[in-house]
Amino acid sequence: MQNDNNTRKNIRHSRAGGYPRAPACAGATACAMMLLAALPALAQTYPIKPVRFIVNFPPGGPTDIMGRLAADHLSRAWGVQVVADNRGGAGGNIGFEQCAKAPSDGYTICMMTIAQSIAPSIYAKVGFDLNKDYSYVTLMAVLPSLLMVHPSIPAKNVRELVALAKARPGALTYASTGIGTSPHMMMEMFKSMAGINIVHVPYKGAAPAMIDQISGQIDVAFSTAIAALPFVQQGKVRAIAVSTQQRFPTLPDLPTVDQSGIKGFDGSSWNGVVMPAGTPREIVGKVNAELVKMLKAPEMKDKILQQGGLAGGTTPDEFAAYVKAEADKWARVAKAAQVRPE
Repeated sequence: MQNDNNTRKNIRHSRAGGYPRAPACAGATACAMMLLAALPALAQTYPIKPVRFIVNFPPGGPTDIMGRLAADHLSRAWGVQVVADNRGGAGGNIGFEQCAKAPSDGYTICMMTIAQSIAPSIYAKVGFDLNKDYSYVTLMAVLPSLLMVHPSIPAKNVRELVALAKARPGALTYASTGIGTSPHMMMEMFKSMAGINIVHVPYKGAAPAMIDQISGQIDVAFSTAIAALPFVQQGKVRAIAVSTQQRFPTLPDLPTVDQSGIKGFDGSSWNGVVMPAGTPREIVGKVNAELVKMLKAPEMKDKILQQGGLAGGTTPDEFAAYVKAEADKWARVAKAAQVRPE
């Protein structure tokens, strides 16, 4: 999503990024043409100094894990330090906004998540513009969620859950990790498509939500496979479907929500990599090539699967289109469900 309006920004930051000084030329147009002609050579020498990798969530979660895997791989591939810098807060929006304001010289790389595609549809004002502020690099991982019920709920599959909810409208409860989070939005989409009424109970994180579901205080929830799988295997909750349109390899016998009768349902958490808008395409391409190489390696695919995810590895244009589709989808869900921030 780069455009010519960022040419001046690139020139301004070229010296900070370690690029050689542009030769003297007559006229702004000639200078711009000479700079563009020099970009392939600049990409070949990039990077020549440490790179900041903004991880927009605190240490320990799926986004931090993926960000550190990426930073470590790039460090080894390039022979320079790529430093993971955790900038959590506001559901990842604080670090993501810092990314938008960073120089577009190639020396800032950033993680983003589904939360950033949802934020513009539920907050009156956010400090970033998905269409203007970023150069999209690649989708890192899709994190399928499991639709779970407490063992006391007499529903062994999606059809039985929908029938129970229709027979007892407003009686069942579902947990989320907060208003506007992916578990909240996925359940609102599920409710809308199934034509049912289940009461939302927001929590401040996945752990307290899971504790209350295990105890029976919460009836239903979507939770990422990485968080829910141990409790499913222990029989503390019952998984009845997976949120993506493809089955989850770790649970091959578990049908998808789509296969269970809610046709067209497709939802998941995900994370990816972006850079500030105006970052030269050749540099974006170089970062993309290294990350795709990492994500396509069989050992990395297995490692991400063990973390409850499915490895990505898209082109920059594919990832930009993916983010737009996600933002549009969740905007429709937020509008239909009248989702408002806390």
